Amino acid sequence: MTTQSTLCATPAEAVALLEKLYAEQIEITAARFRRYATSKLAKDDRQQGLYPQISVEIPADQATETSHLASGHLADINTYRTTVTEPKLYREYLLDQLQRIDSTFTAKIWVELSDTPIPLAFALEDAGAGLDRAKKEKLPNYFHTPNLVKTNDEIVDGGQIFQGEEASALALFTAERVDYSLHRIRHYCATDPGHFQPFILFTNYQRYVDEFIEYGLAEVKAGKARILVEPGNRITGKDGKPSAPPIAKPPQMPAYHLVRGDGRPGVTLVNIGVGPSNAKTITDHLAVLRPHVWLMIGHCGALRRTQRLGDYVLAHAYLRDDNVLDDVLPPSIPLPTIAEVQLALTQAVQEETGIDKSKLKQQLRTGTVVTTGDRNWELRFEQIARRLNQSRAIAIDMESATVAANGYRYRVPTGRCSAPRTNRCTEKSSCPAWPMPFIRSGSASISPSACAHRSAGERGG
Repeated sequence: MTTQSTLCATPAEAVALLEKLYAEQIEITAARFRRYATSKLAKDDRQQGLYPQISVEIPADQATETSHLASGHLADINTYRTTVTEPKLYREYLLDQLQRIDSTFTAKIWVELSDTPIPLAFALEDAGAGLDRAKKEKLPNYFHTPNLVKTNDEIVDGGQIFQGEEASALALFTAERVDYSLHRIRHYCATDPGHFQPFILFTNYQRYVDEFIEYGLAEVKAGKARILVEPGNRITGKDGKPSAPPIAKPPQMPAYHLVRGDGRPGVTLVNIGVGPSNAKTITDHLAVLRPHVWLMIGHCGALRRTQRLGDYVLAHAYLRDDNVLDDVLPPSIPLPTIAEVQLALTQAVQEETGIDKSKLKQQLRTGTVVTTGDRNWELRFEQIARRLNQSRAIAIDMESATVAANGYRYRVPTGRCSAPRTNRCTEKSSCPAWPMPFIRSGSASISPSACAHRSAGERGG
């Protein structure tokens, strides 16, 4: 260990110490950079900022008490450890998870500095912007860069259990992996990670974004939400006056956040664009925020003659023909749906539409949704028709199975509720003015407590 470990009496003490150590290490990196920028950095100056880390020691005689935790089984007398970044951002999450551990075990919680340096790019935003070309080119000689070899998903995908590490993983993500994604979130979504809410909606239609903004502003005006945040961190409060003009250049995956306040969870909508690659990209990064649930909403292509345009499709299973995650999660591995999410979505559709429960199945079809990586899959219909029929698929799209597969990998509950815009069997297609009732049910009628409950044993970065 680089420094002496501190045994913390409570989770709150541990989180407070993590925040203190992290702030000190960021300042060490910033001070080193100031010396470098002004040509005052001595050649023998080796001081670099390090990530703090937290360790939890579980007694062997209490290991059997963990069998009910969904995230895994703690066996033997072991130490579970993770490096931590941005502890203020994760304060509530860290407190919640550590309190769960503290109430379940007679655990010892230690906080210290790790041996992992904080890369300059993760410590200081645009650090090299004011440097001349020569100093920029020499930065890697004086500051650590992200370690791409260790910034991976080995823990998520189970690889660490074969590596014989001294300590087992306490979190799904290391600090460097979290920092990598936090910076990508800012880049792709143009809002700070701190604005993201625990309930996330994905869509790829601008009309859903327009509806969400209209709904969100009405909620803020009525006092049911505190603020609405748009790309560029454009914030609108109860007075209805945005803090800034609309962002000049929209990001690749703009995010919008309805922040409830008073401890109530809000809702985030992300326009992820089209295709499984985009779906993988955004879920790879948002997973480090440990959301309660993410849902894919929007349109799909109906595959049964009995389906009508405007009906709902609720995915109970997925046929993964997108192939983007096959290397890390083979298609042979099933993707179980989450009962709480399915029931919440069903209830939301019923409440929003007012359909009698006995007739709900006539407009809410449940079954397999196919996700393809080929937008023009119809051009090879003859080759894939038998596979679609064997899967009993009722709809096809380009994102749902990808979102579900990454939700499974990252232990994030997921769901898919959409409406057919076309019927590939009858060649019917909706007009551009087709109404969209679902966004309101997704934002207003789905109870957060019904949608998802974070498992007691889940741990995040």
